[in-house]
Amino acid sequence: MPGQLIGSLIGGAFGFIYVEVNAGALPGAAAWAARVLGVVALAALLLAARRRSVGAAAGGTDTEGDAVPGAGTTLDTVASGARGPVFGRGYWIVVAVEFLAIVAGVRLLAGPLDRPEAGVAWVSLVVGAHFFELAVHFARRFFHVLGAAIALSGAVGLVIDFAGGSAAVVAVVAGIIPGAILMAFAGWGLHTRAPSLLTEQSRDRT
Repeated sequence: MPGQLIGSLIGGAFGFIYVEVNAGALPGAAAWAARVLGVVALAALLLAARRRSVGAAAGGTDTEGDAVPGAGTTLDTVASGARGPVFGRGYWIVVAVEFLAIVAGVRLLAGPLDRPEAGVAWVSLVVGAHFFELAVHFARRFFHVLGAAIALSGAVGLVIDFAGGSAAVVAVVAGIIPGAILMAFAGWGLHTRAPSLLTEQSRDRT
């Protein structure tokens, strides 16, 4: 399964978790509405992923528009020999640093600072920041936009919490909105043919 499809599914799944978990801070009817919309959005993403995967397999290309190794085209050697693993060592280093930053920050907020409701805002701030590194690692410029949107939501959520705002407002600003953003970008990724890494890297050198 090619990287763009995997990344979109990962983003959509985390966006869904964001929405479902933080919907609990809303009043009853609003919480149920948010959760139902989250389920509908996730189902739509899975359906889109299925359609794209089947369509790509039928056309002999991967989801990024490049020839699939073994599909019988002259691009097979280039596609299989130049890319390497989709998620290499650098990716997992970023994920590890992100995890440690989230755990340390959430514990600090919930413990010494006595601001447990701000935990979700901190998570969004860190998740947003990690997309800037992924933008470089995967040579995907749109990750800068995604990262900025989520990090900004987290930063605003922190300000609201420390200013005395309600847990529900923090959950919406720093939890539900980033979740919706992640799912929206996942949907965009499943309906857009992003240029391959080789294409973007060649463009950067010109």
